[in-house]
Amino acid sequence: MKTQAHPLSGLDPLLSIEDLAEYLGVPVTTIYDWRVDGKGPCGVRVGRHVKFTQSDVLAWIEAQREVRPGGNPDGR
Repeated sequence: MKTQAHPLSGLDPLLSIEDLAEYLGVPVTTIYDWRVDGKGPCGVRVGRHVKFTQSDVLAWIEAQREVRPGGNPDGR
């Protein structure tokens, strides 16, 4: 029996601006402001829409991690 892989299974999931705002717990306007200011995760333009790859969002979140005084940047 042959199992066929879903043709899109290797693609990185995309989030809309609304999805990203909900995930981060911030207003949609904050995401737009971050884009104007060059902050926030890197976006991908799909026609007239802006999407965010899940991997870019996770990398951006990791880069936002604060360094504790006397601690390591990785939180250990």
